[in-house]
Amino acid sequence: MLTDLFLTLCISTALTAVQAENRCSVDAKNGYKVRLSIKTALGNKAYPWDDSEMFLFRATLAFAMRVYTKSDQYNVSSVHVCDETPRVSFWFVVSNDTELVSAEDVEKAVRISRNRINSAFMLTDQTLEFVNIPPTLVAPVQPGTPPWLIVFGVVISAVCAGVVMLLLSSFVQKRRKKGILEDENEEERCEKQNGATHEVQEGSDDFNQIFVEASSSTKL
Repeated sequence: MLTDLFLTLCISTALTAVQAENRCSVDAKNGYKVRLSIKTALGNKAYPWDDSEMFLFRATLAFAMRVYTKSDQYNVSSVHVCDETPRVSFWFVVSNDTELVSAEDVEKAVRISRNRINSAFMLTDQTLEFVNIPPTLVAPVQPGTPPWLIVFGVVISAVCAGVVMLLLSSFVQKRRKKGILEDENEEERCEKQNGATHEVQEGSDDFNQIFVEASSSTKL
């Protein structure tokens, strides 16, 4: 019983692999074309593309599928390659235990792990091209403080600075007016004091003159 079940699973897996290989063709519905420009990217340090490099590519695709699906059902044998050319271009499809993986899921898996795939071959989105899969966009830098909060802080600071300037200006004007009034009062006080002294001095002179005249008459 167990032997029959094991044989059934093996046959099913083999048939799935054969079907996947047969479905991998140019313009396959669930397939993608890959173009590599190794010499353009690396120049004299370019490495030859051989079976080992292809094995690495299939392994990185299996890794990407595992990351995307959070499942360990994908292996190197899950990635099927066809129509390979010497200029390093080929088509591939991905299968699971029962069927081919949809092109949408393959695209999502590639986009999630694009940097890891590029790093494995020392290439970029432009030199390791997945045709019809847009290049990975760099996420915009998020500032630590939201922009609206920065603008709000600037506006509030400007308003507070304006209020402080108005208060200082009013205070300075009041001090100036107070100083002017004090100076005027001081001048008036001095003028009054000077006038009173003058009157006393004039009265004193008159009194002295009369006293002198009286003294002179008495002597006579």
